[in-house]
Amino acid sequence: MARKPGNKEMIESIRIAGVASYSSSPEFLSRLSKFNFIYGANGSGKTTITRVIADDGKFPACSVTWTGTKLQTMVYNRDFVTKNFSQSSELKGIFTLGETNIDIQQKIVAAKGEFDAITEKIECLHLFLHGENGIGGKMGELVDLDEKFKNRFWSSYKKHKAKLDYAFEGCRNSKEKFKDKILKERSFNASTLKLLVTLEKVAESVYGPTSVIEETIPVIDITKAVLHESLAILQKRVIGKQDVDIAVMINKLGNSDWVRGGLAFYDANESVCPFCQQSTTDALSQSLNDYFDELFIADSKAINDLLINYAADSARLQEQITMLLSTPFKFLDLEKLKTEKELLDTRVIINLQRLALKKKEPSRIVELESISDIVSSINALIDAANVLIYNHNTMVQNLAQERRNLTAQVWKYILEVDLKTDLALYDTLRNGLNKSISDLTAQIESATIAKQNKSAEIRALEKSTTSIQPTIDDINALLLSVGFQGFSLAKTYDKKCYRIIRKDGTDARQTLSEGEWSFVTFLYFYHLLKGSNSETGMTTDRVAVFDDPVSGLDSEILLIVGTLIKGLFDGVRLGKDNIKQIFVFTHNLSFYKEITFKSENLHFNRDESTFWVVKKAGLESRIFAEEISPL
Repeated sequence: MARKPGNKEMIESIRIAGVASYSSSPEFLSRLSKFNFIYGANGSGKTTITRVIADDGKFPACSVTWTGTKLQTMVYNRDFVTKNFSQSSELKGIFTLGETNIDIQQKIVAAKGEFDAITEKIECLHLFLHGENGIGGKMGELVDLDEKFKNRFWSSYKKHKAKLDYAFEGCRNSKEKFKDKILKERSFNASTLKLLVTLEKVAESVYGPTSVIEETIPVIDITKAVLHESLAILQKRVIGKQDVDIAVMINKLGNSDWVRGGLAFYDANESVCPFCQQSTTDALSQSLNDYFDELFIADSKAINDLLINYAADSARLQEQITMLLSTPFKFLDLEKLKTEKELLDTRVIINLQRLALKKKEPSRIVELESISDIVSSINALIDAANVLIYNHNTMVQNLAQERRNLTAQVWKYILEVDLKTDLALYDTLRNGLNKSISDLTAQIESATIAKQNKSAEIRALEKSTTSIQPTIDDINALLLSVGFQGFSLAKTYDKKCYRIIRKDGTDARQTLSEGEWSFVTFLYFYHLLKGSNSETGMTTDRVAVFDDPVSGLDSEILLIVGTLIKGLFDGVRLGKDNIKQIFVFTHNLSFYKEITFKSENLHFNRDESTFWVVKKAGLESRIFAEEISPL
């Protein structure tokens, strides 16, 4: 997030919602300043705020908003004490810069100044590039430029849409798409420039109602259906075997079909003649069976198969033609097709009747009415329609190309006549902005690398002159000055951590009183603000948060804690320390009065301080801003 040059990095606002005793309706601490004092009774919700400051990422509905670069937040609360004093009998050593090597100290101060200057430069460059709060700057100017010319380009569409609307298909309802189309056409449109009156005249015919490509109609295949008409079985007189004694009589009477029809009744009547009711001999039965031999049976089956196949094939043929009639083919003469279909249906019925008669009387010679001439006529209708369809489709394809040509010419006119001046100005302004954006981006990248290098230089200098001993000396001196003589800090054997010990060297952690415990944890945090748990990082800029640092302390120690915290205020005011912002939370009235006391040398004005009260109404915590100290 960009900020105005000269502003200092700090927390600008805090949003608290949906956590602990806070409801889903957010509470805010906004327009925060260098010094922020929050008063509230125990259990009112103060510690929840400090936890959000420590790591707002753990609380999805909460957030911390910064001005400038996000700094390291160091929070003294119950979580800090638990993490650093309850895990082990040892405390992590606090490395601070040694005071003996003046040359290195000066180099660190100089490098830190250069680091801050680079940071300031990067933020200024970000401001020029992105503007305040990411809105504006050169990127904002580019957005504004595109919006301005987008409207200019759109005026061309409104000017021509009445007569040339088809040319703008795909971008009629979007200024953004219209602008993109303009820029795209400019890169490849090589059409010939035409007069507007010519374009509008051609558009009257070319942009008329749109025709579509028609499908070709499939021709009718009658191969199978016509094949049945020439089968030999139709001309064959199917009769019984001629060398049988009964054949002479059957041939003389010409009643072969009559005898065959009665044979089933003869068999069913157990060799008694179904007509005269006289018993017959076995010889007659044998003669009848010999007369209707295997050849007769095979021919009879052929006649039956012909009837079945002809019925099936003619039905398929009729179905194809019915589908043609039910499909709205644009160029097919449906009236003529309907007439041919009716004639076909008649002939098929006649042929089926003749085949049925042939089946009943196999000795009869049958000739089928040919349907080939009818189907040929139908295919002629289809061929004529397909010729028209081909011509139509060719015309449609040519029209599509003509439309594409005209559309390209319309865009060419807009580019070369309507928007030529606007596009030239757009290019000039946009190229200038893009160059500025490119230069600023390159400078930010270069400065970022320089900042990383300077940070590495500072870490190297810090590492060469750091020690955990000064913290031990300072804390032990403070303990003695206020009368805590029964315990002190000492290095561990590896000289990297601290132990709290009695005079005899035994561990004192478990035997400290509440007041002693509170004071020593506060002193540890207080010195950590000016140092680091590693050999580097003690000059990192920070936000300091104190949450009830005087719990369990008597009034004398309370004053000392207040004095130590107020000692940090001048460094924040003057910008000479790495602490840039301070939050103090407390429920203790005496401590609150002490920490906010306005002496001649410590005056809190509205520009540098904010005051807040946290209250719990029923089960929900609320935060209230105060113009001045509420006490």
